[in-house]
Amino acid sequence: MIVILHTNTDEQSKEYADTISFLEQLPNISLQYHVVQGEEQKLSEIYLLGDTQKVDQAEIENLDCVDRVVRISEEYRILGRHQDEKRASGFIYNDVHFSQDTCHVLAGLCAVDTPEHVETMMQALQKHGQVCTRMGAYKPRTNPYSFQGHGKQCLPYVFELAGKYGIKVISMEVTHESHIDEISNALQETGNPTGVMLQIGTRNTQNFELLKVVGRQTQYPVLFKRGYGVSLNESLNAAEYLASEGNSNVVFCLRGMKSEGGAPHRNMVDFGQVPVIKRLTRMPVCVDPSHSVGSREKSPDGILDVAHAAAQGLIAGANLVLVDFHPAPHAALVDGPQALLMDELPRFLDDMARCHEFYQTRKSLWA
Repeated sequence: MIVILHTNTDEQSKEYADTISFLEQLPNISLQYHVVQGEEQKLSEIYLLGDTQKVDQAEIENLDCVDRVVRISEEYRILGRHQDEKRASGFIYNDVHFSQDTCHVLAGLCAVDTPEHVETMMQALQKHGQVCTRMGAYKPRTNPYSFQGHGKQCLPYVFELAGKYGIKVISMEVTHESHIDEISNALQETGNPTGVMLQIGTRNTQNFELLKVVGRQTQYPVLFKRGYGVSLNESLNAAEYLASEGNSNVVFCLRGMKSEGGAPHRNMVDFGQVPVIKRLTRMPVCVDPSHSVGSREKSPDGILDVAHAAAQGLIAGANLVLVDFHPAPHAALVDGPQALLMDELPRFLDDMARCHEFYQTRKSLWA
């Protein structure tokens, strides 16, 4: 059961204290607090955990601070929508708004290789009005002898260059809890010139201990990738581990399913499930066409398969696109064959903006 307080409730008020006191006295019930900070308003939610079947919903709704009470209808208690269309979605991080209504492109290097390539990428993003990117410092690989990323050694120049070119959010995968400390230390040492969205890769979808650690910190939001070999429900429950530990600022990313049915693409594109995730949860939804398609092939219309796949996601309502670009794909240390070229960036961004606009048109048709 979720108790949703009135917008901008004063936590120092007598009414708030009385509400908490009442809830704390409910038998066999424990409380968990979550705050959703929107662009203009703060929404406080209190989760009642335990035997809530015997709780009098009307009695709680009559409390001065309470706006409404929502019965939980999905397994994902915190991230779930629970058939309540008024529940706030999304979050603001480093002055960038992420929600089920916004649209951002996180174009960048799958793996950081040289400062020169990082600067070229970020300079191009700034030129085209972008404030988000992806930069891989830690790279889990299928082959133990493959390049694993430069790790903490590359963080200072990545963050400094991000600040130089006005990049506010970097999506960066972490594979161990020590990486969070390394990122925090590097940000502090460079004067916090940018922000980081911690990325949970598909290989760690069900690494529950890592999810718990990442969830306990609330400084950084999280981009969570669906597991490539598990069901959508299993992945949504795994994302809930983050929120259950305290961090509900989560973006859910579809990146394709491992299946021979997707050939010749690298994975089976699963972007048709964008509206399902938006219906079941409050999370912004990201699509990763680079790892779904896995190549630079074009259809006869001259459009890259990666662009076609990304368009499918945005026209279905996706809110972010995570996509690989590289100044010199032939020299890339990871996934060079699927990276788009720098001269394709303006066309890709324009294409994605038009797809999001078309989605807005589709919404108005069905309103």
